[in-house]
Amino acid sequence: MQKDQLFTRRRMLLAGGAAVGAAGTAGAILAAGGEEAARPVAPVAGPQARQALKPSAFRLQPLTGYGPPRAAPRKLKARTEPILQISGRGRRMMLTFDDGPNPEYTPHILDTLEKYDVRAMFFVCGECVVDNRELLARMAEAGHVVGNHTWTHPLLTTLARKEIRSEMERTSDVIEDTYGERPQWFRAPYGAWNRAAFQLGADMGMEPMAWTVDTTDWEVPGTDTIIDRVEGGAAPGVVVLSHDAGGDRTETVRAIREWLPYLLDSGYHLTVPPRRA
Repeated sequence: MQKDQLFTRRRMLLAGGAAVGAAGTAGAILAAGGEEAARPVAPVAGPQARQALKPSAFRLQPLTGYGPPRAAPRKLKARTEPILQISGRGRRMMLTFDDGPNPEYTPHILDTLEKYDVRAMFFVCGECVVDNRELLARMAEAGHVVGNHTWTHPLLTTLARKEIRSEMERTSDVIEDTYGERPQWFRAPYGAWNRAAFQLGADMGMEPMAWTVDTTDWEVPGTDTIIDRVEGGAAPGVVVLSHDAGGDRTETVRAIREWLPYLLDSGYHLTVPPRRA
């Protein structure tokens, strides 16, 4: 089944994903520059953009087949629930974008983030990275954090464990080859988590990241509706979910140009997780 055909099932699956987070307390992560230790908390298109940076401009130099062998990632303790929000003092929020990179929409989002000097997280699909490596180069250059969103965006709860591992490992490999470092964060497509996803992610050195506010831009609800959902859901610790691929993201591109300066003018500091040693 193609990825964009599965988007119509997302509404049903989101309810299941929310239930996972609500079943107990969810984790929180310490945002970059924060002063508190991580603690558990309750869940709470336009014209073509300018050419992306060439791979030679990587802030994080990519590894190649002629480089040193990959080091095994440091295994983590497997969680039973995804992280839903961030901790730290002050009005901190985090912006995340799923399903890309996409040559039609991702450059515009990167342009807007650059205009306001904001960092974000991009959960990318391996099959999209292969044809758009220059966009990961640009993300690296700008200091954005890239996470693993599987290779083909499947519904993990329908796959065997070895299939889930392949989806995750292949994506981590192509991210490392292109971005320069292996991802430390993972997000399950459709927010559909299971035990295998948590365990395999931890084995690969990745923490599971969910979200607090879903713009539901995948429904193409209208630019004003997306803006209202972000501005109405803004609060300290919130993780915002948007998409830069998987369908027509013209409304997402337009909306971020409105709600991003609003958040900044409202005193929010938009941040990304610190790199773990």
